[in-house]
Amino acid sequence: MRCLDVAVVDGRGRAVLVERAKPLPAADEVLVRVAASGTNRADLHQIAGQYPPPPGEPGILGLELSGTVEESGERVCALVAGGGHAEYASVPRGQLLPVPSALPLRDAAAIPEAFLTAYLNLVVEGGLARGGRALVHAGGSGVGLAAIRTAKYLGASVAATTRSGSKLDALRRAGADVAIDSTAGSVAAAVERAWGRDAVDVVLDPVGAATLADDLAVLRPGGRVVVIATMSGARAEVDLALLMRKRACLAGSTLRSRPRAEKARLVAGFRSDVWPGFESGALAPDVDARYPPERAGEAFDRLRENRNTGKVLIDWTRG
Repeated sequence: MRCLDVAVVDGRGRAVLVERAKPLPAADEVLVRVAASGTNRADLHQIAGQYPPPPGEPGILGLELSGTVEESGERVCALVAGGGHAEYASVPRGQLLPVPSALPLRDAAAIPEAFLTAYLNLVVEGGLARGGRALVHAGGSGVGLAAIRTAKYLGASVAATTRSGSKLDALRRAGADVAIDSTAGSVAAAVERAWGRDAVDVVLDPVGAATLADDLAVLRPGGRVVVIATMSGARAEVDLALLMRKRACLAGSTLRSRPRAEKARLVAGFRSDVWPGFESGALAPDVDARYPPERAGEAFDRLRENRNTGKVLIDWTRG
């Protein structure tokens, strides 16, 4: 089968298309013929040699996919810890989701990593509930748009930021009540103008150092900041007096390294709480672009340069 792997070319890590043996599923796995796979920043870190797969997981790139179960023909999408960018993948049964008939199979590859990350960190880690308020940074990314849609579906209000004014309309289309260009002024001031002081229940933050002060400033007493990436840097000063005064929680979270049993529980909760939205059509993934595997380098460049609004997919179907 064809798959995307990592090679060092001219001293730099590159995604390359190679031939590998078709995977043999274990007893708790199924073999999926992949229709499409979703790109993620984790792929960029793995290509750069900074984010190896967890022990025992495939070294092939790719954390999410859609396709058909080889033995039954069932249309599925799935979260994986590696191996998604390939023509075939072995997938733990507990990490499968059935694709609704009205949803194009290839588009379903844009769901698992983005929407499960949003659900995990807004709801499971952040405790966001109906009537609550969330602040989502990097709102034009795949995870950002998924977080906006998930929070709105669950009955919360959402403020979302972007560093690109051209993406503000996409934030609003996804349901953001407050869309903020973070290059135009203080994010905290913009949130306060819309909602007042100390109004945010949960902050979903993939930016890190540059946004942490604003996160704490807008947080309500007892609120939570969940950091899921460090795009602006991993080291920041924290006003501990403010953290204590607000009785706030600053949490870090990752998804890929969690055990399969924990991921299965997460998928089960997501299927109960959020998946009905996809079945009814109330929720849909945001697909920015599709590339064939032969042009995967272009897909990763689009992601690396922040030119995408939503998910960039690799299309493994022929013709």
